[in-house]
Amino acid sequence: MLYWDYAAAAPPYDEVVQTLEQVMRQHYANPSSLHRAGTEADKLIKRAREVCAAALDVQPKEIMFTSGATESNNLAVKGAALQYQSRGRHIITTELEHPSVYESCLQLQQLGWEITFVPPDSSGVVDPSRIAAAVRPDTVLVSVMHVNNEIGTVQPLQEIGRQVKAVNRRTLFHVDGVQGYGKLETRLKEWQADLYSLSAHKIRGPRGTGILYVREGVTLFPLLTGGSQEMGNRAGTENVPNIVAAAKAVRMSGERRQEFSTRITPFKKRLEDYISGIPELVLNSRGDGAPHIVHFSYPGMKGEVMARRLEELGMAVATRSACSSRLAEPSRVLLSMGRDRAAALGGIRISLGDSHTKQDVEQLEQALFAAVQSLKIAEGGVK
Repeated sequence: MLYWDYAAAAPPYDEVVQTLEQVMRQHYANPSSLHRAGTEADKLIKRAREVCAAALDVQPKEIMFTSGATESNNLAVKGAALQYQSRGRHIITTELEHPSVYESCLQLQQLGWEITFVPPDSSGVVDPSRIAAAVRPDTVLVSVMHVNNEIGTVQPLQEIGRQVKAVNRRTLFHVDGVQGYGKLETRLKEWQADLYSLSAHKIRGPRGTGILYVREGVTLFPLLTGGSQEMGNRAGTENVPNIVAAAKAVRMSGERRQEFSTRITPFKKRLEDYISGIPELVLNSRGDGAPHIVHFSYPGMKGEVMARRLEELGMAVATRSACSSRLAEPSRVLLSMGRDRAAALGGIRISLGDSHTKQDVEQLEQALFAAVQSLKIAEGGVK
C-alpha cells in the first residue's frame, strides 16, 4: 500500500522515534519536581523550547507546548478573545479555515462574539483588502491559515498582516501554520504574526504535541487551569518525551524544507497535469500552492467511493481534512470557492511526503486511470 496522506499524519523520522524512546526510558520524572530527576526533565523542556524558537526565529519564552494544533488553535482564538474582550468582541477569519479555528469561532459566536467569515476567490485565495476592509476598532483577532489543509492554496500572509496592522495595530494576527511549516518559508516577523500554531505529527514528529508561538506582550486567557506550567498559560504536567521529540522534528523539517520542496514540487506538477488530462476529474489545487498537496473532484461521484477504489488498487488517499473525513457532507472549503455540491462531495486529496519517488507517482497515475475507468463502467457509474 502506497501512503498518500502525509497532510493528515506523516510517519515520524527514525531519529524522532529514537529520541522519544530514549527520553521515555531515562527522563520519566515530573519536570515540576524539585529533585534532580525533575530538574533534568525541566532542562530538556527548556532546551526543546530553544530549538523551536531558533527554527522560528523567535524567543524561547514565546514558545508554548500543547497537546496538538487543535489545542493551539483553540487557545489562540478563544484565549485571545476572552483575554481582550474589553477591547471588543469582533473576530475576522476566513471560510477556508481548519475546523479547529472555524468551530472555535462559531462557539464564540454562540457566546455573543461577532464573527466575520471572509470568502476566498474561485481559486481558494483570500484577498487581503477584503480582510482589511472588515477590520474595525473593536476587532480583537484576525485568524488566517498559511496553507489550506484540503486544497493546498497559500494565503498572502505578509500583505494580510501589513494591511490589518495598518488599520488597527491592536488587532492580533493569528496564523495556523500546520500545513505550511517545513514546506514553505515561515516568516513570523515579516507577517507581523502575534500567534502561530504548529502540529508535530504533520512534520514527522510524534502525535499529541503542538506548538503555539505567542509574541512577547500578548496574553492569553488560559483554557486549562490548575498548575503554572507553560508560563501559566496551560496547566498540566508536560509530556517531556513528546516535547523533546517534537522539537527534533521541528528542527529537522525546517532544515530540510528547501530539499523537500525541490524534490516534491515536480511530482505535484506531474500529478496535476495528469489529472487535468482525465475528462471526468476536476482539479481544485493550484500549481502555485503548497508543494505537497494535490486535490481534485470527480463530480457526481462521492469521494468515499473513489477513495475506496483507489485503496483496492493499493493507494491510500484522503477525501478531505482528516478531522472531517468521516462526515458525509460536501466540503465547506470547496463550496466557499463556488464549486457546486456535486464537486464538493467528490473531493480527493493526495498529499506527498519526502519518501515518495517517481515510480510511486507513476503507480498512482495508473491507479487513478484504472479507478476512473472502473467507476465509469460499474453499473453505469454508481454515484
